[in-house]
Amino acid sequence: MISVDTNPKTPRFTINQMNRKNILLLETVAEDAMNMLENASDMNILTGFDEASLKHQIENNAIDAIITRGKGLVRDSFMEQLPNLKVISRCGVGLDNIDVSSATKRGIKVVNAPNSNADTIAEHTIALLLMLQRNLYNAVTMVKENRWGDRGTYVGDETNSKTLGIIGMGNIGKKVAHIAKALGMNVIYWSSKKEDVPFSFVEFKQLLTTSDAISLHLPLTSKTEKLIDSAAFSLMKTNALLINTARGGIIDQKELFKSLQSHSIAGFAADVLAEEPPVENDPLLQLKNVLITAHLGSLTKTTYTKMCTMTVQNTLAILRSEAPMKNCVFNKKELDNN
Repeated sequence: MISVDTNPKTPRFTINQMNRKNILLLETVAEDAMNMLENASDMNILTGFDEASLKHQIENNAIDAIITRGKGLVRDSFMEQLPNLKVISRCGVGLDNIDVSSATKRGIKVVNAPNSNADTIAEHTIALLLMLQRNLYNAVTMVKENRWGDRGTYVGDETNSKTLGIIGMGNIGKKVAHIAKALGMNVIYWSSKKEDVPFSFVEFKQLLTTSDAISLHLPLTSKTEKLIDSAAFSLMKTNALLINTARGGIIDQKELFKSLQSHSIAGFAADVLAEEPPVENDPLLQLKNVLITAHLGSLTKTTYTKMCTMTVQNTLAILRSEAPMKNCVFNKKELDNN
């Protein structure tokens, strides 16, 4: 087995090194995925987990592929330093940390793991919805703090018979819709186009005005950034719950805080924020009607391993001039048209 040395000054490979392709890791990957890389005898696995080691790898190696998870930023200025770069791969679905447009112009394939996290994010979404609707965090805290007698002040409700409005009926949105239906919810949706689903498509404003809970399942683009703004909040019911497991930037954070603080909406639960991690003592996090998890919806053992192994497998295939999995090259259509 090939060993991986994180010390940039230590020679890490001793056989046929010049004939191998160089894969640069910007972050750690799941153990199974790392084993795949270590066992790839035709590859050199380099690590750039900090600024010093990254600088060393770029200056001393011709990088053929980059693998990142989400924190490692791959912008145009970075690509410019890597003339041999053929593949940029992300162990996940969203590509906010990669400049896809610049990569395409440079003829670089951008690889992700489409649909790999749909099940787990759908579960996380419903979990957040139930916690918020039933006020479970406060209910559990009450017992842990030996305040059993406070049960008389408990205020919560159920999701059954309420209307869930889904914004973005993609893979995750569809799964959330089916789970919500099983819970007895009435599901409506708005998306960029009508989908072949047994749920009612409605106009955006209608969804905002009629939904008891709203769940976001859109990518962050120039069109969706701050889609949920002051105008959107003004249309929501005062008992509405807003759930976001997509991207924080879809919501105007200042207007979100105002709406929650004034109780013009009832609550907010999310796995994502516009700024991650949030600043210390962020006032949004101090509100009692807010539940935030640390962008960990995809970090279950099963899904994390799946995302990483899929991404590594496809990266290796491309570097070996083999066919990767279908739909894993995000910019394939654009590259084919160039």
